[in-house]
Amino acid sequence: MAQFRWQLIPPVTPPAIFVEQVRRHCGQSSGQFAAQLLWQRGIQSADQLGGFLSPDCYTPTSPWEFGQEMKWAVQRLGQAMAQKEKVTIWGDFDADGITSTAVLWEGLGQFFPQDSQLTYTIPNRLRESHGLNRPGLERLATQGTKLIVTCDTGSTNLDEIVYAQQLGMDVIVTDHHTLPDDRPEVVAIINPRYFADGHPLFNLSGVAVAFKLVEALYNQYPTVPQQPLEDLLDLVAIGLIADLVTLQGDCRYLAQRGIAQLRTQKDPATATRPGIHALLNLCNRNGDRPTDIGFGIGPRINAISRIKGDASFGVELLTSRDTKVCNQLAAEAETLNSRRKGLQKSVIIEIDQRLQNIDLSTTGVVVLTDPQWPTGVLGLAASHVAQTCGRPAILLNTQDGKIAKGSARSVANIDLYALLHSQRHLMLGFGGHPFAAGLSLPLDKLPLFTEAVNQQFWQSYGAQISLDPILAVDLQVKVADLGQDLFREFNLLEPYGMGNPAPKLLLENVQVGRPSFRNIKDRTGNKVSYLKTSFRVTDYPPKTDDDGQVVQCPGVWWGHHPDELPQNEPLDLVVELDFNTYDRQYEVRLIDFRLHQPQGIAPSQTSTNLIDRRSPHAPDQDLSPQGHVLRTCPSSWSELRRAYQQAIAAQQPLVLDYHFLPQCPSSLVAELEAQWHGRETAQLSPLSLQKQWDFSHGLASQILVLIQEYGPALNSGSAWPKALVRQIETLIAEEQFQKQYFSQVSLTPELLATVPDKP
Repeated sequence: MAQFRWQLIPPVTPPAIFVEQVRRHCGQSSGQFAAQLLWQRGIQSADQLGGFLSPDCYTPTSPWEFGQEMKWAVQRLGQAMAQKEKVTIWGDFDADGITSTAVLWEGLGQFFPQDSQLTYTIPNRLRESHGLNRPGLERLATQGTKLIVTCDTGSTNLDEIVYAQQLGMDVIVTDHHTLPDDRPEVVAIINPRYFADGHPLFNLSGVAVAFKLVEALYNQYPTVPQQPLEDLLDLVAIGLIADLVTLQGDCRYLAQRGIAQLRTQKDPATATRPGIHALLNLCNRNGDRPTDIGFGIGPRINAISRIKGDASFGVELLTSRDTKVCNQLAAEAETLNSRRKGLQKSVIIEIDQRLQNIDLSTTGVVVLTDPQWPTGVLGLAASHVAQTCGRPAILLNTQDGKIAKGSARSVANIDLYALLHSQRHLMLGFGGHPFAAGLSLPLDKLPLFTEAVNQQFWQSYGAQISLDPILAVDLQVKVADLGQDLFREFNLLEPYGMGNPAPKLLLENVQVGRPSFRNIKDRTGNKVSYLKTSFRVTDYPPKTDDDGQVVQCPGVWWGHHPDELPQNEPLDLVVELDFNTYDRQYEVRLIDFRLHQPQGIAPSQTSTNLIDRRSPHAPDQDLSPQGHVLRTCPSSWSELRRAYQQAIAAQQPLVLDYHFLPQCPSSLVAELEAQWHGRETAQLSPLSLQKQWDFSHGLASQILVLIQEYGPALNSGSAWPKALVRQIETLIAEEQFQKQYFSQVSLTPELLATVPDKP
């Protein structure tokens, strides 16, 4: 198996004024470590700092930023209210899907009577796949449903959406997974993947998208709801953090607000959700940190469908106000999670043995199958394989002998969805996003699929793949630094997630002692096949403090036996600092270790090569575009800098592989006007404008908002008002000018590394 290659992010010395700004938030500590982390992660001004550290200083994005799609969704829901139509929420069975369903159940429940006019359904994880399915649609049609609102699913269910319409049901899709090539034939699709990747809404998970729909309804009908919108934010935080999305922009804001709301559920005097209150007690968490979700609430909600299959009681657990029922449901979730741990561990042990026989020099995508593996834990096991091997992993159950069904996970910058999409003709179905997916395929197609997906992997990523996956290390600290002050500094950066990971700390020349282990037990006292090794870390040799006490820190190593950890030898450790709420102590969580290397570890690259393929006659034109490829012409310096930083993070060259041919704004507006009058077939949307005319999503949304502002008068077929035409021409001309500039401007790595943000 692959071994991690450690790389220390080059240390920086932030300006003294910035350190002082950070220190004001740090209590008694210096703020130096927090300032260094923030500076390394691009938070380098007072304005950025305020919005990052405090949600009070951040301006959340309006739900109407989704443009016409959101307006269509709210309009159709208003019609359903007026005509008293039956509405069904179609959810998904993971934590994001369950919380999404709960948000819509409570949020739409302010506008539709629950159970009579509003219902919800979630596929069974063990018998069905993600997304819409025909038997479920037929059942809803016979029950009188006229409108389906999906959450955390539905974007790629093109055939099923058409079938729903044939059965007399309209569909509104709220989702965040990768988009199909063509817009689904739905009333509206609210999916942040239509935005540019720098947009503050781009990283929303399914529950956050569902929340935005509810927020728009609250804005449209402010006198109807009886429950404050903010009461949904604890559910939003659970789904956001459990789904491991990038916590930037509105994602971070919603997570911060949601954790503040979640904190109130711990105290019986302020708790409004007895189910969450019970879960927090069972996992010995306070609800005030993202780890309380990531290692506490989230796994227990996910375990419901992983083991039981039916996730519907997860929604009841989160939304019921009946304390007795919630206590029973929480206890069952706790038991299911214990069973999940045991199954997961046994599968991983078996997989690790099989990985010993795999040659990673010739394997791009690890594909493993077994008829006995429980499908509910295959996603977790695939994550273990991907992290261990530095490769995408696909784990499949082949129990019925005809169909292979399972989960896939990716690492680094490898787009798993694109790899699977390239082999879609071999599969019965798949869905997901660049880092995680579910799939099924005929068993007799498995050998061809394995060969083809590996071939596609090597063609796309072969030159970039190392046999030693990189472990990025943020800071080097000493054992004496580990404790309350450092934890409080790091706490400023929470909530952690993709794009803002928990700090990885390097401890050089230390030793571990007093290791012990135990099998984790469930709430009934039964052992679970899941190990936890505890130890003490000290300097090598040990040092003492002013009181003569040995400077040490407790540590844990999950899933490992003490025999794997060398004792009383000089070691280098990579750890994360945490607070154990059960033992009430600060401790480190071991990520990786090796024998002490006096020469230290290599710093990561602070710059990257630039391959310019913008001109047909560019000297780099004959090179294959391997690296971080920018194919869309940017319209701002921030877009270019973001692409450059992503290339650095991926340790790849930045390939400028975009071209721009300016067009006459008046001609574009004339074409747009012609299509608008044929909108019954054109179905104008931000995506259609982006694809046809290479508009940015921002420009496409602005155009659709302008058109909408002129209202029904445009439906008559008469010419557009001159004022509207002029406004759209001006918007197009501005973007054309910017893109023309960035298609020709001279660019160097030094310029991209130092140029300030410009309008």
